[in-house]
Amino acid sequence: MARVHLWSSLRRLAGGAEVVEVEAATVGQMLDALVKAHPGLAPAIEAGVSVAVDDEIIANARHSPIHPESEIYLLQRLKGG
Repeated sequence: MARVHLWSSLRRLAGGAEVVEVEAATVGQMLDALVKAHPGLAPAIEAGVSVAVDDEIIANARHSPIHPESEIYLLQRLKGG
């Protein structure tokens, strides 16, 4: 199971949970599983989020692997400028 830490404004959409668990082997599977388990997260995820896996921001790489022991954070989309 992947343990995903949610930023504060998303927690209310996941029943107040700071950390949720989903079954996933890639970033894309994790995002899809989050939406399936917590449909309220769909608008934020569809609008774009940043994902940090083991202290590395994963940008547009739904195929990037995650492991059960990975530290995963779902963050507000980070934009350069």
